[in-house]
Amino acid sequence: MKKSKTYVKNKSSYNEVSFEVEKTLNSRRTWKTNKKPTSVALEQETIDQLKQIAEERGIPYQVLMRSYILKGLKEDIAY
Repeated sequence: MKKSKTYVKNKSSYNEVSFEVEKTLNSRRTWKTNKKPTSVALEQETIDQLKQIAEERGIPYQVLMRSYILKGLKEDIAY
């Protein structure tokens, strides 16, 4: 079964979404302090494959890439 996830595309769409403001802001602060943006050059075919798998799982493809990196790192450390 294919999972589909929708994301808010514009400010007016936020009227249809309910969330706890303080919890959301705290989460954002935690993300900013724990993660640092990086850049990786990938072939377009690889990006397309990542996007396809991520769409099937209902997650953003950057999250999928991060999970692959962390899984590989964990395996190498265990080795």
